[in-house]
Amino acid sequence: MRETMGFDNGKYLSEQTGAIASRLGQFSGRLYLEFGGKLMYDLHASRVLPGYDPNVKLRLLQELGDQAEIILCIYAGDIEKRKMRADFGISYDADAMRLIDDLRHRDLSVSGVVITRYAEQPAADVFRNRLERSGVRVYAHPFTRGYPTDTDLVVSPEGYGRNDYIQTTKPLVVVTGPGPGSGKLATCLSQLYHDHRRGVNSGYAKFETFPIFNLPLSHPVNAAYEAATAELGDVNMIDPYHLEAYGTAVVNYNRDVEAFPLLRRILEKITGSKSPYASPTDMGVNRAGFGIVSDDAVREASKQEMVRRYFRYRCEFVMGLVEEKTLQKVELLLDDNGISPEYRSVVMPARAAASDDPSGVPRTGAALELRDGSILTGRNSDLMTAASAVVINAIKRLAGIPERIHLLTPETIASIRKLKETLGGARTCLTLDEVLIALGISATNSPATLEALECLPRLAGAEVHITHIPVPGDEEGFRRLGVNLTTDASFDSLNLFNG
Repeated sequence: MRETMGFDNGKYLSEQTGAIASRLGQFSGRLYLEFGGKLMYDLHASRVLPGYDPNVKLRLLQELGDQAEIILCIYAGDIEKRKMRADFGISYDADAMRLIDDLRHRDLSVSGVVITRYAEQPAADVFRNRLERSGVRVYAHPFTRGYPTDTDLVVSPEGYGRNDYIQTTKPLVVVTGPGPGSGKLATCLSQLYHDHRRGVNSGYAKFETFPIFNLPLSHPVNAAYEAATAELGDVNMIDPYHLEAYGTAVVNYNRDVEAFPLLRRILEKITGSKSPYASPTDMGVNRAGFGIVSDDAVREASKQEMVRRYFRYRCEFVMGLVEEKTLQKVELLLDDNGISPEYRSVVMPARAAASDDPSGVPRTGAALELRDGSILTGRNSDLMTAASAVVINAIKRLAGIPERIHLLTPETIASIRKLKETLGGARTCLTLDEVLIALGISATNSPATLEALECLPRLAGAEVHITHIPVPGDEEGFRRLGVNLTTDASFDSLNLFNG
């Protein structure tokens, strides 16, 4: 699929910095800005808004310069369950540590890490010890007593007052986390409570990219957000409080709308004055909609993202990770937008590659679409997986290398297969991560292989589909290449262990 630019980062940064600066001016103390979504590597946004820099929020913080510092929140239960960030295949606690490293490398200040809803979970204690012994300040906040209904208890020394106060020095305090449910809002409100007890007139605002409030409710960008959060049960809706207060229809989502009356009461209880916000949308400083420069491009990209989410949830359903209602919700979103799973251009070629083997032996297939719109396919064999085959075919095409030339010699493949057999491996064919390493070694003696290897970065962002749930070596290889991978919800064998 040839991608058309749909988003202007410069325009967005200008709008967003202006909105934050304006909100900062409303309070004489600090502004606690809750960052929803991903602070770094916002790959969902970059997929549905072609041209969006997945790290543009970091650029925003860098433009704000010395005004901003960061608090990182992580839910103790997510540490204990080792909840994973699917796009990188790492746990939330590992993602938090990586985020701290990345922020430090960009000279951005991390005031501390808050472990929220802490109840002496052993894994949370290990995480805390690791950070503290590396010089990172860590705070542990227990579940807030009385939350959500007993406002008097919540806003009291026995509620937010039990939480450690996080010392901050800058006017803008960004509160972020590795994923939803990290406790960002509770941390913001706890800080507001402590500030106002100290006579500091601080305020709260929210920075969440999706849904985009000034796009129609049914716009594919907003529908793609619903697809991305189907397992959380998020539903986009017209903000009724905003409509009543201003007579203007804007889009928000159910959790924000449902929580608003309670949040407004808590804010008024903390500050002792009327809330500055008449609606949950009022609380936002979200200007992503003003960065869109091609509505057609973002509509098409968002439809593609809905299909990707469908395939992901279908696989997770087969693996027992999500409920059927999650899959059904995404199926309804596809139907509402007039698309099917086969709308994704690489699906049918991958399936054809699996079924077209002349030997009649059952095969798995893979298809990869290059930036120019051409589609390459591959199928598995005794030598390598379908994922390995399609990547080799793709880089040979990019490098202009004839099919008859081998990037890996038969002797190299045989040697690796023999090693895997010697070490007791059940699968001796080469997975994608093994092929990538073998290519790196072979390139020292083969100019053709070196030329093909240098084309690997051009696969970043490519669309890929395979006809089976990938083994770990293929999944990790695709992740390293940065492709957009979808898979059919079937395994390549009858074995229960897919390792």
